[in-house]
Amino acid sequence: MKRTGDVVCRASGAFLLAICFAAYCTAANAQQLTKSGRFTVQSGWKAIGETTQVAEGRTYGSGTLWGVVFNVDGAGPLNWGTGVCPYILEVKDGALKAQGDCSWGDASGDKIFTEFTGSMPPNAPFDGLHKITGGTGKFSGIQGKARFHCKALNASGQYACTQRFDYRLP
Repeated sequence: MKRTGDVVCRASGAFLLAICFAAYCTAANAQQLTKSGRFTVQSGWKAIGETTQVAEGRTYGSGTLWGVVFNVDGAGPLNWGTGVCPYILEVKDGALKAQGDCSWGDASGDKIFTEFTGSMPPNAPFDGLHKITGGTGKFSGIQGKARFHCKALNASGQYACTQRFDYRLP
């Protein structure tokens, strides 16, 4: 009988620990933002799209970037979030220029929307700027910008990026 009580007690303890952890994560992700500030996120992306060479030295393309996002502070805005960014691009004489829109989500489902432009000279990182155009939930009415720096990890369209968001809320 004692053995059964031990198992029940251990299971109850594990269950309570899981509930406390979930409550902590929800509270950390539901934190309110100050009216203005800065935060930095790191992200990993996979580009899925297609390109067409339209002339010697010129290629057009389009697709979608799919990503995961982590706040460098470990608990700030967009931590444990996702991103999706449809894009168009042009590669001219080995230099890439791209533009698109992004939706950045956090673990509670709130979103930040951006428009981006960026460029990548041959054999260099992909750098650019996001213009923050709005948001939902705690990000409702958000405005600002986010500079980004991305490194291509391989020829399969995988990237590691850092974004620094400067924002203001109404």
